[in-house]
Amino acid sequence: MEPSAKILIVDDDEDLRLLLQRYLGGNGFLVRSLADAAGLDRALGREAVDILVLDLMLPGEDGLSVCRRLRARGERALILMLTAKGDPLDRILGLEMGADDYLAKPFEPRELLARLHALLRRRAMNGVLPTLPSDAPCRFGDYELSPALRCLSRRGERIALSSGEFALLQALASFPNIPLGRERLLELLRGRGHALTERAIDVQVLRLRRLIEEDPASPAFIRTVRGVGYVFVPGETS
Repeated sequence: MEPSAKILIVDDDEDLRLLLQRYLGGNGFLVRSLADAAGLDRALGREAVDILVLDLMLPGEDGLSVCRRLRARGERALILMLTAKGDPLDRILGLEMGADDYLAKPFEPRELLARLHALLRRRAMNGVLPTLPSDAPCRFGDYELSPALRCLSRRGERIALSSGEFALLQALASFPNIPLGRERLLELLRGRGHALTERAIDVQVLRLRRLIEEDPASPAFIRTVRGVGYVFVPGETS
């Protein structure tokens, strides 16, 4: 197992959450948990996780919808689905939505532990790195960010960016309106071949604001989220 692998459990069963936190924590994992999907985006924006243990039957947004939405936006955490249903169709749907494994309730914690080990071994063998969702252009205000052409333009006129500034802007723009912590941004940028520090993230945000914000002291596009990091707010295009 990877040292201190991070696990996020999303399940509305409080007793199960507490049991798994104690058991998995005692077996070397760093474990966090949520009762529903309401705070999931913020949690994933704050820090990257290795495995998401996701209950199928959640209040509000159900596990299948969460899994489909996360995969559509490019989330690369491993996902293990939990369900109280025994219908094979649920397992098939979960896998089709992008889950990496599936475990029916009730289960022995040792079986979950074994499956988590197997998922991490498989990822290590495949050498999976974090990636950004797509190369589709992103338009915000008067600007267009083109990952395919690796350029930023304003009303058709190119704006010079360093490779690091471009990569950071692309990472932020790939998760619009979702707060991203510095650790999460570093994880995304390492997957694109950039080795930065948290301090370097802050410096490049300042540079980007000077380039794209009408008032860098009161930014409209790249905003600070106190205690978390930054959020990209595209707003309306001109």
